[in-house]
Amino acid sequence: MYAVFQTGGKQFRAEPGFRLRIPSLPAEPGDVVTFDQVLLAGDDAEQVVVGTPMVDGASVKAEVIRHGRARKLVVFKRKRRKGYRRKQGHRQGFTEIRVDEVALA
Repeated sequence: MYAVFQTGGKQFRAEPGFRLRIPSLPAEPGDVVTFDQVLLAGDDAEQVVVGTPMVDGASVKAEVIRHGRARKLVVFKRKRRKGYRRKQGHRQGFTEIRVDEVALA
């Protein structure tokens, strides 16, 4: 069983046992979170349910493992012949989850 759900303005494919890094959630490690914005759900090859836009009654339950920050990105701006240079770094926060269950109804 798998599902495509939406959180933080992004879409993720989830199966039981998968570990995902999603945008930061206000939850503590060990908490169980439920995602009910499921866009598509199905099993391996037989049944696929596509939502319009969401699948009614479908949900993804996951456990929060940890919070962290991604690798540093360097943002460098420059204008030629003007001596204009700006360097800035950025590290996006994430929440790592382990998918426990994908339920259709």
